[in-house]
Amino acid sequence: MRLRTSSILRIPALTVLAFAACALAQSGTPAPMAPLANHDPRLEKVTEAMHASKSPTYVALSPDGATVAWTLRRSEGTQIHLVPVADPAKDTVLKVENREDCASEAPVWSPDGATLAFTSTCTPKSEKADQEQIFLWTKSTGAFKQLTHLAGNIDSLAWSPDGKSIAFLFVENATRSAGALAAMKPWSGVIGEDGVEIQRVAAVDATSGTFSFLTPPAQHAYEFDWAPDSARIAYIEAPPPGENNWWVSKLFVREVLRDPLGHIQDGTYALDFRGHLSAPVLDPATILGPLHGLQIAVPRFSPDGSQIAFIGGLMSDQGSTGGDVWVVPSKGGAPKDITPSIDGTPTFIAWLNNDRIGLVEERRGRIRLPDFDVASATEIPGSADDLGEVTLSGGPIKDAVSFTFAHQQGIFALIKSSFQTPPEVYVGPGNDLKQLTHLNDAVRPVWGKSESIEWENEGFHVQGWLLYPADYKPEAAGADPAKKYPLIVSVHGGPSASVGSSWGGGGALYSAMGYFVFSPNPRGSYGQGERFTQANVKDFGYGDLRDILKGMDKLEATLPIDTHREGLTGWSYGGFMTMFGVTQTNRFRAAVAGAGISDWKSYYGENSIDQWMLPFFGKTVYDDPAVYAKSSAIEYIKNVKTPTLVIVGDRDGECPAPQSFEFWHALRAEGVKTQLIVYPNEGHGFVDPAHIRDRNERILNWFATEMP
Repeated sequence: MRLRTSSILRIPALTVLAFAACALAQSGTPAPMAPLANHDPRLEKVTEAMHASKSPTYVALSPDGATVAWTLRRSEGTQIHLVPVADPAKDTVLKVENREDCASEAPVWSPDGATLAFTSTCTPKSEKADQEQIFLWTKSTGAFKQLTHLAGNIDSLAWSPDGKSIAFLFVENATRSAGALAAMKPWSGVIGEDGVEIQRVAAVDATSGTFSFLTPPAQHAYEFDWAPDSARIAYIEAPPPGENNWWVSKLFVREVLRDPLGHIQDGTYALDFRGHLSAPVLDPATILGPLHGLQIAVPRFSPDGSQIAFIGGLMSDQGSTGGDVWVVPSKGGAPKDITPSIDGTPTFIAWLNNDRIGLVEERRGRIRLPDFDVASATEIPGSADDLGEVTLSGGPIKDAVSFTFAHQQGIFALIKSSFQTPPEVYVGPGNDLKQLTHLNDAVRPVWGKSESIEWENEGFHVQGWLLYPADYKPEAAGADPAKKYPLIVSVHGGPSASVGSSWGGGGALYSAMGYFVFSPNPRGSYGQGERFTQANVKDFGYGDLRDILKGMDKLEATLPIDTHREGLTGWSYGGFMTMFGVTQTNRFRAAVAGAGISDWKSYYGENSIDQWMLPFFGKTVYDDPAVYAKSSAIEYIKNVKTPTLVIVGDRDGECPAPQSFEFWHALRAEGVKTQLIVYPNEGHGFVDPAHIRDRNERILNWFATEMP
């Protein structure tokens, strides 16, 4: 049988070949990857220097604002530190049974500040190794107590306001982390039916350890919040599989039923607070207005329990939160946008009182902490604290920021860093943050200086970051004024995300190796309001690429950039932009596409998260294939002249390996220099340190070879 060469028939054939290759690799021992022939001797030293810093995570501020709990990753296991705000030198490490061979993290204070809940693998040897359980530490006695004996994935601990229970997200008998970034299971069995894992909100009694589920068994929960009276929870959920359906999730409120002794009754999820089986408080698919069909995140009850605030907007990835701040009655009703004309992107919220909400806002590369009046939907004059050109780091923003309203003022504990300052824990009011930890006082960046760049294009104000080469010193004695440097353009993923000023981020490795690095935030990014974020809808690869090229024009006009040595790279959506970019311009001498998307039409049927595509493309690929073809690199493959390295993990569910295979296959057929590297047992986010090192070396080697 001879296959036709039309894209409709050719793509499934390639997909079958790629999946067959993956199946063969996973059925036995993968062949070892051949080492690179050319090793840059600088890379090992630069990599070692980049990993010299310590990175705190999971910050938690006690309700009285007196003590900060935070965690620190070590090779032996993560440890929890307790630091008094008044005397930071008195740093105490919490060690369950004084053990060093296990990990403890995710600390959360009880409402009265007397007890710290956390997850830990410091369980008895009779229990499964590396299985996290919930533990309690009592401040007055220093005693530890293991509260749970579960099998599965535990995440997002939250005390009930009455201090009687701890709710959390739980995947029973989990075989992988919930979410699309983790490596997908190898394909086997009845696809979409066998082995589907569901994340639910569960709770454990803080005294007895009694376990209960709070949400239904057939729905996947993503985020939740306790009502102030501890009698209800608000949560966001969708039908399974969870990694695919977050984009169509709804907001629910359910009553938490208790027995006469106050213990949560198992089966509390049977009815919602109105006695209904399942009636959402908010369904973006059915409401009218600007929130229609978009995504919701970070539900938060008001102090009196009458309202729920949340962030709603166009979001391409769960956990990468951004949009406007909305408020809806907790019993249902019309949602209200309280930040309708904001120039930045809210990413985190907290009620200050029933009339006022504080938020973390990204705005053109800076972090602000403004307060908004709910009734007037306006920013309260003089309320915004500007943290500057920094990033709140340490994992998801929910883990990097902790807030309490103590002593008649709002107090933050947070982890922040920038290109020039390594991550540390800070505490205090937003306008008077004090550095609490000094983990990295002796650490200095091995990359060059950073600069925020802004430019105008087609009616949009665009922002991005420039890192100078580490050895860039034009003012030094004897410096060659005619010397020019290569440039690497690094495009972020998402697209609904942004690059911030963060330690080791924004292509710092390339800067350390002697490149100018340009990390743009083109239209489609966070940081300049919802109009800007939604500006690439049905236009992937066009307006955002023009924004990037216009930014390059500005850099080339003022800096000693060698325009014959410019490279393009990115991961995920940045991988797509790399694949698509080289079909639209020959401006780049070399390219590296990581976990990219070459054909939106075939991608629709291959990935594990197709629900994210409808808000961006308007219709399914079956209803409007033309809008998907318009932005597909494979449609313009004959334009490519740029040597392109293609990299992907074989168990990537977000941007499956067949997409990279298809792009590499097409370039090879067209006589364009290319190479495809598939890393075994890796998902969308690589986790094997050996693979990460190998990937970095191959990327640098590719640019050095193609842009000598």
